[in-house]
Order: sequence, then C-alpha cells, then structure tokens
Amino acid sequence: MRILVQKFGGTSVNAPEKRARVIHHVRRAMEEGYRVVVVVSAMGRRGEPYATDTLLDLVRDEEGVLLPPRERDLLMHCGEIIAGAVLVADFARAGLKARLLTGGQAGIVTDNEHTNAHIVSINPKRIRDELEKCDVVIVTGFQGQTAEGEITTLGRGGSDTTATALGVALRAEYVDIFTDVDGVMTADPRIVEDARPLSTVTFYEVCNMAYQGAKVIHPRAVEIAMQTNTPIRIRSTFSDDPGTLVTSVAEKNRIATEFRDRPITGIAYVANITQIKVPAPEGEYDVHLKVFKAMAEHHISVDFINVNPTGVVYTVADEEAERAAAILREMGFSPQLVPHCAKVSAIGAGMAGVPGVMAMITEALTEEDIPILQSADSHTTIWVLVRQEDMVRAVRALHRKFNLHKIGAQEAEAACCSDD
Repeated sequence: MRILVQKFGGTSVNAPEKRARVIHHVRRAMEEGYRVVVVVSAMGRRGEPYATDTLLDLVRDEEGVLLPPRERDLLMHCGEIIAGAVLVADFARAGLKARLLTGGQAGIVTDNEHTNAHIVSINPKRIRDELEKCDVVIVTGFQGQTAEGEITTLGRGGSDTTATALGVALRAEYVDIFTDVDGVMTADPRIVEDARPLSTVTFYEVCNMAYQGAKVIHPRAVEIAMQTNTPIRIRSTFSDDPGTLVTSVAEKNRIATEFRDRPITGIAYVANITQIKVPAPEGEYDVHLKVFKAMAEHHISVDFINVNPTGVVYTVADEEAERAAAILREMGFSPQLVPHCAKVSAIGAGMAGVPGVMAMITEALTEEDIPILQSADSHTTIWVLVRQEDMVRAVRALHRKFNLHKIGAQEAEAACCSDD
C-alpha cells in the first residue's frame, strides 16, 4: 500500500471553496496510486467560530484561561473534530467515502503533559484497516490520548507533528504539509521583494529556519521525520506546484545541483528581543550558574547565550526584559539592557567547513552601517544580533550578498566565498 499523508492547516479548511481544493489534492494523489491519510487542523484563526483561539476565548478573562490543563485539552480538541466532520461531508458530496478518526482512535498515544503532550507511540493498525474500506482516512491533528484514555493536545504546531509522526508510523512515501504559502522561501517575501522559492532544503535547514522565525512548519515535526528520512513537501493548498521538498543533505545535493556550492540557503529573523549583559563582579566565576538558574526558576526563556570570564550575555523576549532585570538587581547584579533588537540568521547546510562566510556577513552589514551587537554560529547557521530598526536592511543585505535572489534561475552562478 503506497501511502501519502496530507496535512491541511486551518486557513485551508475554513471555507467551502478552500475545502474543494483539499478534495482536489486528495483526488490527484489517488490518481497517482496513493492511499491518502488527511490530517486536519481546526478551521481558521481567532475570531472565526471554530478556531482553537476562539474556543479558548470562551473561557478567558483578563487573568487568562480559567480552565485547568486537562479540561483545556477537552475544549481545544473540539476544533479539529468539527473540521474533520465537515470534511467528511464535503468528501461525501464529491462521491468519496471518508472515515474520521480522533488522534486517540488513530492510535496516537502520548504522555500525560496536558496542553503540550509528546507522542510516546503510534499503532497505525486502525488507519490501515480503514484505508482498506474507505477512499480516505481523516485524522484530527494536534491531539492524542494517554494510556489511561485521557485526551491530550500536542501544543502549538501539533498538527504538523501529527502528520509527520503518522507518516513515519505508516511508512508513507511523503508527508505533504499544505498551507497558504508556496513553500519555503529564501527570506520573508514581505520584506525581501526578490525572495525566491526553494525547491529543496535539508531537514537541518528547515528546522533552523523554523526556530529562527520562518513559520512554515513546526520544528518538532521536522525532527520526527528526520529520524527516518521521511521526506516532507511543503506546498500551497491553492496551487498544484510541487512546493519545497525537505530531505537529507545527500538527497538535496543529488537532485538540486545549484545548491552544491552554495553556503547559504536562506535568511530568517526573530524580532522583539532584548539583549542583557551581566558583568561578573571581580573574583566571581559562577555568575553564569546564578543567572541562568534564576531565569529558569522564574520561567524566563533565554537565547543567544555567550559566557566568558567577564560575565554573561543573553537575550530574552522584550516583554520579559524588565522582569528579568528586576530579578538580577535583587541578586545584586547590575544588568545592562539593549531593548528592541532582532536576531538575524544566515542558514545553510553548505556552510560547514567553507571559509569566509562570516567575512561575507560582516562585510554586508558593514556596507550598510549596521552594527553587530553579538554573534554565534553552528555548523548550519550563523546568527547576528542587530537593533530592530536595522533588521529589514540587514535581512535584505545578507540576501543580496549571498545571491539568494538568483536561486532557481538557470543562469544563476553558485554563490560562494571566492571573493574573500
């Protein structure tokens, strides 16, 4: 049985004409010889009747959501059930027999962490049995069930996670993530006019893009698919284009020759962050331990961490900055804050071992008179911290510097570091 898992987001199922596109994609897959499992999200976004945030607003006041986590999961899982049931009716009108399964009925077993559960195991037998009897099986995304039968949800991006986890369990040929964009772009097209669609990216690249602000797929979903090299295609519901294939480094280099000598694949960014510097008092060498233990105890997420003998530097979300600073002052430290910053990331599986990439980044930003407040790197990503007022210019400058506007063009020259 050749199986294809297709996940459709909330903006792909919130209107009849959009759900017609869902049926179109399922029919095309069936014509290609696939048995199709559809993973569905709740319909629409906040303000639309059955969206998850709309449901939560029913039990929210100025102090937050009033339901305990267990009951919150019971409420939130309703949105996907409604979307799935509506799709069953739409398939019936189109002459196709569909069967709807909740996450638990589909064999998804999770831990007991309500509102942010993790999948423990999947038994896909029920799905396979239903595929023998129906044209398509619809599974509610974002949810599962504990071993004791309690309903759980998987946290934000949970429908992506459901799709890739089912793809792995069913040994699907592909997992298609349908959304309202044409795939992964070299940069945010809202700020980079000549951003280009990427035909192929690696698991590592799209994971880093997702963590650094590109919201096309949840990184947890990518990590699950990466464990078994299950290929993902990120596609538009409203187009028949193949979208972006997410695969291994070797496969990417085999099928996308224009990337072989290209160190950078895309530019991403995260805005609205504050840099915090904590100088170490003379003779104190455990400042980092005290600082990060305090942040953890107060549930403040930290990022972009640099530790050295003179102190520590890290970032927090702008809305957490003053609370973090107050905690540090109570501890006797003198934190220095630089608010309203942005982390800009240059991402590419081809940068490992290639000299001159950082030189090109600093050159591009220096030419635009953009100060670099902090930097860090890994084998696939280089991060720089800039002031938020410089963020757009920084993204555009790096996009130009690495010739990302030429990706996909037959005449493109491979962007490399030969000019260093």
